Amino acid sequence: MQDNEIVFSLRKISKSFPGVLALNDVSVDFVRGEVHALLGENGAGKSTLIKVLAGAHAPDEGEIQIGGECYKEMTPRLAKQLGIQVIYQEFNLIPTLSAAENIFLGDFIGNGWLVDKKAMVNKTKELLDSLQIQLDPRRLVRDMSPAQQQIVEIAKAISKDVKILVMDEPSAPLTINEVEAMFKIVRVLKEKGVTIIYISHRMEELFEISDRITVMRDGRYVSTQATQATNRQELVSLMVGRELKETYPSRSIKPQQTLLEVNRLSGNGFEHISFQLKKGEILGFSGLVGAGRTELARALFGADPAHTGDIVFEGQKVNVRSPQDAIRLGMGLIPEDRKQQGVILRSTVKRNITLPSLKFLSRFGVVKTKEELGQAESFKNTLSIRTPTLEQKVNHLSGGNQQKVVLAKWLARDCKVLIFDEPTRGIDVGAKQEIYKLMCSLAESGVGIIMISSDMEELLGMSDRVIVLSSGRMTGELGREAFAQEHIMDMASQH
Repeated sequence: MQDNEIVFSLRKISKSFPGVLALNDVSVDFVRGEVHALLGENGAGKSTLIKVLAGAHAPDEGEIQIGGECYKEMTPRLAKQLGIQVIYQEFNLIPTLSAAENIFLGDFIGNGWLVDKKAMVNKTKELLDSLQIQLDPRRLVRDMSPAQQQIVEIAKAISKDVKILVMDEPSAPLTINEVEAMFKIVRVLKEKGVTIIYISHRMEELFEISDRITVMRDGRYVSTQATQATNRQELVSLMVGRELKETYPSRSIKPQQTLLEVNRLSGNGFEHISFQLKKGEILGFSGLVGAGRTELARALFGADPAHTGDIVFEGQKVNVRSPQDAIRLGMGLIPEDRKQQGVILRSTVKRNITLPSLKFLSRFGVVKTKEELGQAESFKNTLSIRTPTLEQKVNHLSGGNQQKVVLAKWLARDCKVLIFDEPTRGIDVGAKQEIYKLMCSLAESGVGIIMISSDMEELLGMSDRVIVLSSGRMTGELGREAFAQEHIMDMASQH
């Protein structure tokens, strides 16, 4: 932190949505040239606070003090003029445009009416090189993975004359090397006097990169701590209002019969993958971005075609040509991008939970509303989904509660195999524990679980076995007794 000059302050900010008090009398100061972390459970108000700062939401009460001026509310244009840039957890990109076109959208390089695409591509390449990332600036966003889209968001933000940079879960889809590259950029911006607001549920990141940490809970300001003067246990206690002792639930591993067998399966982004999944097992998949893990999961679920190879389910060779085929067999997928692929954001909690089960909740094509409500209410209570009503739109829920809704719809179908692709991405420490306990409970009941995770601690803490992929191929398989982070990373880096 370069000095103690307060560059902007939020004073007594309150904001309500239907049925939810998202911010309640929040006041906090931000200092020039600091990395200021915002920490709290999903639903604590962090994302709402930064949207108030960026002009996406107008506060009901309070004011923003910046540059010696007081503002009752921001607008996106005013925020941009003041040098405020935000990298949202939800991507803000146009899928049909290239990386370069997205980065310079609204500020195209050119003379008069002519856009200099070559200059934009070259400038984008410079930005990506500074992030130590290999990505074609001409590639369309719709053809990118979530990690690559996040990289474009970062490059887009730093391409502006930024004075205040907000980063909402920027590392969630990134590999260890990509996170380190991002941290280098953060440190350079910090030295230039840029104030960075950093939101992350990964505690180790906050201790590495931040100067101060502000904790929020239930829409209220709780405390601001100098990073060097606090520790994980204190922060967790402030976040959840209680002590969390055990991160990964203990369970006894009881080898059971084979549930799913995959033989030399090949598809888009992976080839010749073979493995077995047993009942009651949590089988982890590790690999860097581009390793083919998500592509494999989508092929198993029938969302993308497999070109060659066999899938054997409960001893029978099966053809999985569509998600409907997978669902009929008893498979469910909790996708990496839950907002785009896991839930219908503008539909209700009730309908999202019951959607895959409507056939069984209907008579002559008419949904039996009483049965539907009963099923939704049951899983809302089982998973402790925080929502004021089952008629609440899912887009108003926190990330952790959205993930629970995705889980609920598959639990309602009594699945035999569940594929979790980055199950706790963007989810707070309290919600993570609830997800972990649920996964262990499902495994103990005989459900076979495939878990794809870029969080090494999570992978080692939850898996019974780990399969490592690199460049679309299997490079290793480890039992729990052989788990070692260095060994897994070595195998994940092989070509």
